[in-house]
Amino acid sequence: MMKTPFIMTRQSNYILNVRLFTCCFLIGSLIACNENQEKAPGKNQEAAKADTVKVFLLTADSAQKTISLPGELLPNENAQIRAKVQGYIRKLNVDIGSRVKKGQILALIDAPEINTRVQELNEKVRAARSRYASSKDYFDRINEASKADGVIAPSELQRTKNQMMADSSEFNAAVFAASSYRQIGGYLAILAPYNGIITKRTINVGSFVGNPNEQPLFELQDNSSLRLQVPVPEVYTGAVLLNNSAELTTRSQPDKKFKATLVRASGNIDNQSRSELWEFAIPNTTGELKAGSYSDVKMRFLRSKPSMIVLTSAVVTTLEKKFVIKVSNNTTQWIDVRAGFNMGDKQEIFGDLNPGDTLVLKGNEELKPGTTVITKLDKK
Repeated sequence: MMKTPFIMTRQSNYILNVRLFTCCFLIGSLIACNENQEKAPGKNQEAAKADTVKVFLLTADSAQKTISLPGELLPNENAQIRAKVQGYIRKLNVDIGSRVKKGQILALIDAPEINTRVQELNEKVRAARSRYASSKDYFDRINEASKADGVIAPSELQRTKNQMMADSSEFNAAVFAASSYRQIGGYLAILAPYNGIITKRTINVGSFVGNPNEQPLFELQDNSSLRLQVPVPEVYTGAVLLNNSAELTTRSQPDKKFKATLVRASGNIDNQSRSELWEFAIPNTTGELKAGSYSDVKMRFLRSKPSMIVLTSAVVTTLEKKFVIKVSNNTTQWIDVRAGFNMGDKQEIFGDLNPGDTLVLKGNEELKPGTTVITKLDKK
């Protein structure tokens, strides 16, 4: 009778252990089922991670760009006229705004010492001519007499010949000196080097002129045609200017448009402005345009051959680079590009791309290379 409680206790422990094992088994099964249920939808979640992006097919086209740049009008010719000899202004024939012809006398300089010097040299020419004529006549007679044997010593003949040659050289030197001073005397008249208009005058009657460091007496401009200088940004210097011409307006005549023809380019890029200086020619026979004016110059550029053009939204710009996102086999790839013409909502680009490539319509840095995407072709 005393063994019954012990047996019952062992049976109770056994039943308790079985129940605990059963509970643990059931709990483990439930956890496993839950994990399987969570893993099953995980595949759908991974599939849902493949975002849908709008794309377009890259095409090649002729890039065109119309820009407006500032330009400066310059005279066709601009001369600063100075005095070549010292003296006093005796007469003025022109003032600012005077239109003159080539060779016209602008002013006269009074320098009496030059006239005196010219007269002195003329007299020296006459004296040298006389000496030369006398020695030549003497040499001719001696030379004729020397043809008879023993009449004239050879040394005497040589002496008279040398004297004639010396007098000839002295005569020629006097002629050159007189001619030079007569030319200087011609500088007493200030002449216009070409047709034009007097734009500046710094002298009056009685002014002393001819000092090396003095201001120009006059400034003369030829405005029958004008030169238009325009600094063209480097990005456009390799493009073709349509019709090789530009259209300009000025502040003084904003309602009128003038045509300018490209005639030359500097051929180098300025280091500071990163531009090339282009020069245009503008006829100005009516005198409507004024040299020194600033103008707005409209120019239309185009590429000589087709290039890649994309929407501006497709180009991603960061501090390090500029790129577009290419999609190949539903996988993204960053392609570095260089920018060309910016045409507002469109951008010309250059890079390792070909017509027909698929590009993301709206690129961004968050769409990393190697990302799997679902493409949707934009048909706009």
